[in-house]
Amino acid sequence: MAEKITVEIISIGDEILYGQILDTNSQWLGETLTSAGFHVVHRTSVGDTSQAIANALKAAQSRANIILTTGGLGPTKDDITKKTIASYFNVDMQMVPEVLEHIRGLLASRGRTLNDLISQQALMPTNGRVMHNRTGTAPGMWFEHEGHVFASMPGVPSEMKTIFAEEILPALKQKFKPPVIIHSKIKTLGVPESVLANMIEPWEDALPSHIKLAYLPSEERVMLRLTGTGQSKEALEKELAEQVALLTPYIEPHIFAYGEDDMEDVVARMLKERGLTLGVAESCTGGMISHVLTRKAGASDYFKGGVIAYSNAVKTSALGVKNDVLDRVGAVSEESAHDMALGARLALGVDIALSVTGVAGPDGGSDAKPVGTVFIGLSTAQGTFARKFSFAKVRRLNMVLATQNALFMLIKHLKDNK
Repeated sequence: MAEKITVEIISIGDEILYGQILDTNSQWLGETLTSAGFHVVHRTSVGDTSQAIANALKAAQSRANIILTTGGLGPTKDDITKKTIASYFNVDMQMVPEVLEHIRGLLASRGRTLNDLISQQALMPTNGRVMHNRTGTAPGMWFEHEGHVFASMPGVPSEMKTIFAEEILPALKQKFKPPVIIHSKIKTLGVPESVLANMIEPWEDALPSHIKLAYLPSEERVMLRLTGTGQSKEALEKELAEQVALLTPYIEPHIFAYGEDDMEDVVARMLKERGLTLGVAESCTGGMISHVLTRKAGASDYFKGGVIAYSNAVKTSALGVKNDVLDRVGAVSEESAHDMALGARLALGVDIALSVTGVAGPDGGSDAKPVGTVFIGLSTAQGTFARKFSFAKVRRLNMVLATQNALFMLIKHLKDNK
């Protein structure tokens, strides 16, 4: 196996350290680089000071083949990355005529004129190679120094992505010729990471050395990511598909999606394939299920609507939940979830309806129904049922878990009733 080609990403800007913006650049670069066969070994965030940037460059040079920086290339006084890099390499700055002309033309196309401040963006360290920025005035830069590659990009995400995809990544591939790296993802719900590991231990122990498994937990989900490294994309894809097929029988009841699909993608595909329509009745989730379903384009083909029945009065008037049920067992009960799902299916005229009612918290719980108690119902023409779930003590998390489990209940029902 060839030696790994390592990368460090340095994000520059006080606004990142202060938490005023999210560092989405590093996330995108990490994913893009990994898919291209490079290994990101470190991510660093530093403020807008020359010393902090220089220290970060020195540390990165000690542990990575490639050092990428984002941020600090603008025209204002706090944008000091270029000057700091020139100082780090002990070189002067020079005006680059083609960059200056690009800036002039770009500004003219936007009805603006060049001024002294913006023209400073055409200054480059003398040892740098211009990485063209067709969408902005700050060029990217490429340096080769003591066996390492340094590349610097603006912090504006759209500009950074354009420069990296069109200029820097092709140059990196040409210079380093990285191996092929392919990922396969298996997404599960409702089984803890440690339990999952025990379930698949025989399969995991038999994995070949060039295929690695990672456990990526979040809330009640665990994503299993298989990463294969080799020289042939076709051979790796075939091998990973075979491994996924071998893994699936161990944990099939817990799998809700493969690859880049999420729950709403699986729901959409299954409902559209069967020509079925869906509606929802939500209490403790407050519309979250509807939001998740409708964030996918084309959802109107199968999702017809929902009722947010937050009060008992709406549960009765809009969904037909009987006052006797509410008086006898309460709104948070199997019977209420059952009647809400049935009522939603009839009221909305859909083939399938989901319902959710529960104690999201932080208040409202009791010994019999503590915070995190949730009932989820499902209704079709063939019958209606509801199940009890016990989640967390945190309101937002309970809403998320109720939404996920409602959609997973639907996925499993559709799988079992083909």
